[in-house]
Amino acid sequence: MTYHDVENNHGVDNICDAPNFKAKNPYIHVSIVKDLDDEYKTDWDVQSCSSFIEEYGKWSKCMPGLELPV
Repeated sequence: MTYHDVENNHGVDNICDAPNFKAKNPYIHVSIVKDLDDEYKTDWDVQSCSSFIEEYGKWSKCMPGLELPV
């Protein structure tokens, strides 16, 4: 659910409805930022987790036709 929580915080669609992945020891970076309306918001990003395995092309498989958000 770690990644679902971050996706929800960012207001974007979940990559998958039922994740088959549970992050072990996630390191989540939380920033407090002021937006253009001078309101404070939190921004969450998963920086790392010990269960990460690099899989080239995973984004394209999960989200075909959608550009990688960078």
